[in-house]
Amino acid sequence: MTRTIEILNDWVAKLALTLAALFLLLMALHVSLDVALRYLFGKSFPGTLEVVSFYYMVAVVFLPLAYVELKREHISVDVLVGRLPASLQLVLYLFACSLGLLYFGMLCYQSYLDAMRATTRMETAMANFRFYLWPSRWALPVGFGAMMLAIIANMLKALRLRQAL
Repeated sequence: MTRTIEILNDWVAKLALTLAALFLLLMALHVSLDVALRYLFGKSFPGTLEVVSFYYMVAVVFLPLAYVELKREHISVDVLVGRLPASLQLVLYLFACSLGLLYFGMLCYQSYLDAMRATTRMETAMANFRFYLWPSRWALPVGFGAMMLAIIANMLKALRLRQAL
């Protein structure tokens, strides 16, 4: 069961990372093409700033959270904890993971409510055209939910190995 959760979480984290990389590539192409059109023809795509700000950047920031957690690449400082006995390190690691689950659970829940509200209202931004914001709101609960899965998978791995990660 533990191994199945780790495999599922690995798949979810890599899928979210791939989507973020795709949005990053689209953003680079979109901005490069916009700059080239402006430089060569004096025209640009309408809404480039809005698309980059509200779609690409949101996805690039929030979707890879789970992958970074899974690979244990988030910032951590363990100067004091590294000197403690291994059993106490594991207890403190599990406590920190529990706090992380609580924190990201609250963020996931609230961002889900915000995304639902934005979707039902078909939330838009002020622009020269109708620009829908509500689709980008879903990147947050997806990213936070995937982050929670990554924390759970790391907790189970730590328990299986009987050591803090």
